[in-house]
Amino acid sequence: MVFPLDRRTWIYVVGVGWTDITSDVYEREPITITRGRGDEGVRVEPSRCSLVLNNRLGTYSPRNPRSPYAGKIGRNTPIRVTVGGPTSWLDIPPGTTGRASTPDHASLDITGDLDVRIDLSPETWAGGPWETDAIELIGKYRLTSNQRSWRMVLVNNGKLEFVHSTTGSDTHFWQSEPVPHVAGHRGAVRVTLDVNNGAGGHTLTFYTAPSIAGPWTVLSSETRSGTTSLYASTSPLEVGDLSALAFEAIGRRIHAAEVRNGIGGTVVAAPDFTARTPGSTSFADTAGRTWTVSSGASITNQHVRFVGEVASWPTRWDVSGQDVYTTIEAAGVLRRLGQGRKALASTLRRRIPAYSPLAYWPMEDDDGATTAASGLPGGSPLYTLGLEFGAEDSLPGSSALPTVSTGSRLNGAVRAPSPDVPSTEWHLEFVYRLDTAPASKTCILGAWGTGSVRRWYLYLQSGIATVEGYDVEGNLLVNRAVGIGGDLFGQWVRWQLYAQQVGGNVEYTTRWVVVGSSGGSSAGTYPGTIGLITDVVGPPDAYAAGADGMGIGHIAVFDTADTTAYNSADHGFSGETALSRLARLTTEESGTVTVRWIDGDSYLDSERMGPQRPETLLDLLDEAAAADGGLLYEDRTRLGLVYRDRTSFYNQRVALALDYASGREVAPPLEPTEDDQRIRNDVTVKRRGGSWGRAVLESGPLSTLPPEEGGVGLYDEEIELNITEDARAQRLAEWRLHLGTWDEARYPTVRVALHAAPHLIDQAATLDVGDRLTISNPPPWLPPDLIDLLAYGYTETITRYTWHLEMNCAPAGPWKVGVVADAEAGRADTGGCQLTGTITASATSVAVTTTGNRRWIDSATYPGDFPFLVRVGGEVMQVTAVAGTTSAQTLTVVRGVNGLTKVHAAGTAVVLDRALRPIP
Repeated sequence: MVFPLDRRTWIYVVGVGWTDITSDVYEREPITITRGRGDEGVRVEPSRCSLVLNNRLGTYSPRNPRSPYAGKIGRNTPIRVTVGGPTSWLDIPPGTTGRASTPDHASLDITGDLDVRIDLSPETWAGGPWETDAIELIGKYRLTSNQRSWRMVLVNNGKLEFVHSTTGSDTHFWQSEPVPHVAGHRGAVRVTLDVNNGAGGHTLTFYTAPSIAGPWTVLSSETRSGTTSLYASTSPLEVGDLSALAFEAIGRRIHAAEVRNGIGGTVVAAPDFTARTPGSTSFADTAGRTWTVSSGASITNQHVRFVGEVASWPTRWDVSGQDVYTTIEAAGVLRRLGQGRKALASTLRRRIPAYSPLAYWPMEDDDGATTAASGLPGGSPLYTLGLEFGAEDSLPGSSALPTVSTGSRLNGAVRAPSPDVPSTEWHLEFVYRLDTAPASKTCILGAWGTGSVRRWYLYLQSGIATVEGYDVEGNLLVNRAVGIGGDLFGQWVRWQLYAQQVGGNVEYTTRWVVVGSSGGSSAGTYPGTIGLITDVVGPPDAYAAGADGMGIGHIAVFDTADTTAYNSADHGFSGETALSRLARLTTEESGTVTVRWIDGDSYLDSERMGPQRPETLLDLLDEAAAADGGLLYEDRTRLGLVYRDRTSFYNQRVALALDYASGREVAPPLEPTEDDQRIRNDVTVKRRGGSWGRAVLESGPLSTLPPEEGGVGLYDEEIELNITEDARAQRLAEWRLHLGTWDEARYPTVRVALHAAPHLIDQAATLDVGDRLTISNPPPWLPPDLIDLLAYGYTETITRYTWHLEMNCAPAGPWKVGVVADAEAGRADTGGCQLTGTITASATSVAVTTTGNRRWIDSATYPGDFPFLVRVGGEVMQVTAVAGTTSAQTLTVVRGVNGLTKVHAAGTAVVLDRALRPIP
């Protein structure tokens, strides 16, 4: 690593773009950046970045007309800080179609066995939350003129997908198991295609490795019958975005790639971006291929440390007026999001306008309103009489709606559709709740129009729903009565009436959908023209007594039939996963904030949410994160947020491995802390609007027992979560109890001086919020075990010659969970075991007695499950054999695996080392 550090600062100048202002950043003060969660904090605070700018010329005074940036910088000007590292990479920013490509060449026209490798650091080792999302990696693949050869992508469930063609037009799809690399960190993937495996078939194998240098581990393999081949297309070879595809533009760094003719054969393309000079746009690789970088990609070595906004530009100076400076206190996007307190509207009110209705009245007006405002810009109000607004608040997808009473009326005009589009269909829909079926025929709603049927009326009574349609003379043209059940009363129902012109007839359908469930429908036909809906009205005269107390709202008219505008929004999207809610909200609010996500296990859904109620955007995002138990924090590389779901914390691979004994990798002080900051031993979780679950630890060192009886006393907690099922409350309470009673010392701060250990820069610079780090070979005054932590946040200070990284940490142990059939994570503890008698410091035969509900496996019956590790009084032993099939057993052990051996008294607990917790 070359010093001074190549630290750079940019601001975004309106009309210019990102502008390098590094030369104006004072060296007398370090650049200080804080991100993530503080010391065992609960909610992530906005990121912060402080630095000082030279402002002698008034350059950074936004209102100074002498400044080249006058009128171009000001409140919330974006700012970015980067630091150069020792190696380069191909950077493909999110939202771009960046790539490196080389033209077709005879050596790339492989028709036989193929070997493709790529080494990268993507934002996530999975695509987005939708099935169509994927991360494009590498390919020789064009759709134009059927020039497909092969391509590889990472699909949304974290699996590799390889596609090859034998003719240029056909496609053969293959998928791997999920890639196990650390979210957001570097890893390599590989695919080999054996077109003729010698046994009448062809085989494709996926591999993973820490880097392109290997070693390679088989991820999955599949054999299919018959031999195959590859089409020698004229397509270029592309790394990064593949121009033929249109998946979501997810950011990634690509370090190197290789294409070989034959499995382990001749290298025909080998772009190594780590060996390239930052800023270069063209180069030749070792195989002779010439590569061009384009479409927003670049070769860089700059690690982005902060992206935020400058809210103010205070100018200060000394008494001489010679030292004029501006102290910048930039913040992440959470600061701005936290300023506004306007709640988002109900899900129905937000969703229906997106389907371009001709008229829409939410009817969510406050008590005291005399008309219902239109939910469309410039729309006409719904005139009402006798409605009690704000009286009915039980529909999950809505704010409070009005109720009607005897004599109530309503009337609203529907704007005409575009005259350029002939009217051939329309759709009327609304929600209602009528607790008791009327004894007599009672009109619920009507509509007037211009077609053969001029007036439509919808009636309910016990056991019957009726649709009537009258012509201009008052003749009854439509009279459809349908038998109905009691499920259309006492709960919210959507009623649809839609029609389509089919030749000389009009086909109409009436449908009832119980909110959150299903319903029924009935259809009919009449001769004539469909016309337009011009008005929505109440009953012919006024609401009758049978409708007293009926809630009604979200009346809309569309110029397309059978719309799905209300689907799921009517129940507030209850039942969608936390990840899906985050994705939907930020798609709907795309102009406000973006969120990318890290899904740790595509086989496990994030927590299913209850209904979305009107809250601020930030509160709704936090609500989803809280329900799932993950972490929402600010993106380091762009103005946006990142969500790590709960499963992304399970059994993480190490993102940063430190060695205390090296003398350089861990800066002092390293101070373990035994405190009660996060102890919670009596936890109640309540489902919003539902039941609750409670979990209590009643024995052990962190139990509710008083200290004089071996516990710590009561530390209770009650939390309300917006989840779907009552049964989940108990499971989540148990999980939170597990986290709150993890008996291990905390290392709240771990410091690394990267200027003293520059070999760690590339690894440490990719460490992000929630990542796992370890410290091996701790000093002898600490326990001998590997220190295993999660970094929930950090503060870094950067000068020209120093770079300090101070991480806020918590134990990683409680996040090690059991995985069925996994060689390491699939082993369960006994639930209670102790030494039968005292053992010496050198004993290798250990008698134990099981007090729990299962004994240790015996080596005679399960020889393949040995060895494994146990912990006895702080000493870790390797168990090589177990004799006995009852609660009294004898373990054959290797002592002092963690460097500690000692005498242990009878009754000392014997537990599985790295005992795992069931997934909640």
